[in-house]
Parts: sequence; structure tokens; C-alpha cells
Amino acid sequence: MSKTILVAGYGTGISTAVAEKFGAEGFQVALVARNADKLAAGVKALEARKIKAAAFPADLSDAAAAAALAPKVREALGPITVIEWTAYANDAGDLLAADTAAVQRVLAVATSSLLATLRAALPDMKGQPDAALLVVNGGFGYFDSAVDESAVKWNSMGLAMANAAKHKLVGLLSHKLKSDGVYVGEAMVMGTVKGTAWDQGQANIDAKTVAGKLWDMYRARTEVTAEIS
Repeated sequence: MSKTILVAGYGTGISTAVAEKFGAEGFQVALVARNADKLAAGVKALEARKIKAAAFPADLSDAAAAAALAPKVREALGPITVIEWTAYANDAGDLLAADTAAVQRVLAVATSSLLATLRAALPDMKGQPDAALLVVNGGFGYFDSAVDESAVKWNSMGLAMANAAKHKLVGLLSHKLKSDGVYVGEAMVMGTVKGTAWDQGQANIDAKTVAGKLWDMYRARTEVTAEIS
């Protein structure tokens, strides 16, 4: 049976590298993001590599839209084996000035929409011995005074809060889903990834390095959190 990976938050950088890596290993790829044109280009690029792919436009700050993904992917590509969550929202940079909607948006992408996608896909995943939830996170999510100071300095307070919630969620889900045979792992990116919106010319991490680590974690199924720097 063909395996399918749902790549949530598709764009340049890590998600492209993940789609290419898992596709090269025999996975079909479901690409999810808001921008339909970006998704179409991504599908075309994967198909040029002989990888079967399909696009699923969705706003991942909307948990209902996230929950609707699994049946659409299942109909087009078959059961979901892996969910890879790169999606994030960099809103509410100043938590004291941000409106409530912005705060809710960053938390929704990091937690409630992730959960909605997972819940909808679990009937597929629980029946497969190599099912997994793979999460890309950032070092802003750690509980550390110096990290908090940097998040305030870089006007990324909302992102830091969301990353911390996502980091806790990974730990909880890793225990909750262990008995169901669903592996949960998190790549904690401790730097800037080349070719992304965060790259100001001094990025120190290659997206393929992150994708390769996620693949290794997926195969080994032992590490819950791995730092990449």
C-alpha cells in the first residue's frame, strides 16, 4: 500500500525539503498551505521528480478547515501515514499590543489546528505500523530567560508563546499515542534556515539537514525532541 505524508505549512525551505525527501523514499505527498499558486508550483516540482503529489489549499489558523483535510487527502491519495507540521504564524509580536485575534491565530496554528488535523487522520494512522506525527519547532519555544529576552527583542513574543505550547503538545502526544503505535517527534531548529523568510544573509542551517534528521527520527522512532543547529 502506498504511504502518504501530509506536509502542513508548505513553502520554501524545510517543508519543500521534507516533501522531496519523503517523496524520494516512496511517499505520496499532500501539500497544504493557503496559497493555491504556491501549492500548484510545488506539486509540479515534485511530479518532475516522479513523486505523486496533490495540493490542498487551507487556512491552518482555522481548526475546522484543518479537520477537513484528512478526508480530502484520503480520497485523493489514500490513507495518511505521516503528518509533518511546519506551519506557524508569526503574529502578535508584542503580546501587550496585539489584538485578541492575532494571539488566537498563533496558538491555533501551533496547537488547535494541529490537533484537529491529527484527530481526523488518526483512524488511518492507528492502522499503520509506521505512522507518525513529525513537528518542526524553533528554539524560541524553550523556557529560558535568555530565549525570552531574544523573543522580546525580535518582536516574536507570539511565536515564542506558540512554540512553547507546541513543544509541550509534542511531549504529551508522544506519551498518549505510544500505545497506538504512532510515533511523535519534534525537530527543534536552533538557528536560521537558509532560503526562508528569516534568512537575512547569515542563515546557518540547510533545509535538507532538517529534512534528513526528520527522516532519521522517523525511521528510528526513539527521539521525541532533537535539536538542529
